[in-house]
Amino acid sequence: MARDSCLARVGAGVAVGGAVGGAVGAVYGTYEAVRYKIPGLLKIRHIGQVTIGSAAVFGLFLGAGSLIHCGKSY
Repeated sequence: MARDSCLARVGAGVAVGGAVGGAVGAVYGTYEAVRYKIPGLLKIRHIGQVTIGSAAVFGLFLGAGSLIHCGKSY
């Protein structure tokens, strides 16, 4: 059974974290935009900023967690 390289594991962690963070950020950004009654096209901009920010943070932390676990063998 071939083991994945460390770089592949970290890349997969960043990708999964970015996807999950983007989904959560889109839902939360939409909720905030409706709650605070952000007008017009600013609503789309706000949702996009929250989505990108959340995806970046989730991806960073999941990638870091993958990097930490990379050296451990169970």
